[in-house]
Amino acid sequence: MPFVEVDRRILDRCLSRQSGAWEEFVDRFIGVFIHVIRHTSHSRSVDLTAADIEDLCSEIFLTLLKNDFAVLRHFKGKSSLATYLVVVARRVVVKSLIQRKKEEALSHSTLSAAAANRITGGETGPPAMEEDDVRALMGQLPPNESAILKAFYLDGLSYQEISTRLKINENAIGPTLHRAKAKLRQGKVTN
Repeated sequence: MPFVEVDRRILDRCLSRQSGAWEEFVDRFIGVFIHVIRHTSHSRSVDLTAADIEDLCSEIFLTLLKNDFAVLRHFKGKSSLATYLVVVARRVVVKSLIQRKKEEALSHSTLSAAAANRITGGETGPPAMEEDDVRALMGQLPPNESAILKAFYLDGLSYQEISTRLKINENAIGPTLHRAKAKLRQGKVTN
């Protein structure tokens, strides 16, 4: 599609910062940007709220305004202005959606790690146990398992520290603690 005179006039007025030119530009192309946002998010299976769409529109407009309309000044007129703007808008939206997914993944993993730390006191192993339960369980376990339980829950040692102290494989500690917790849940421990 060719670069039409109406778009050429709007673009020239924007670049020369004429009064009302930016508003005319926004009125002419906001529908295109909203369509690009909806289509791109749909094709990437991302649900957006009305506020998300507004935010993405703002990002597109800020991109166009940045560095004294650098993106608009870069337009060579080899296609329609709308086609050029669709490409620009899609790049902005895709970049933003990718960034949002990264932030969500990061906050999810950070939240998961934080939750695990709160529950276990720093290890990503079994949940915390009451001291009385630990002591009761220790009396019913073989000495090696009892030592692991004591070191983790009562002494507050990490898996690596327990491994070093008790001279056992670090990978055996988590399963031992989980089995002990399961015994406690099943009511096999008597106080």
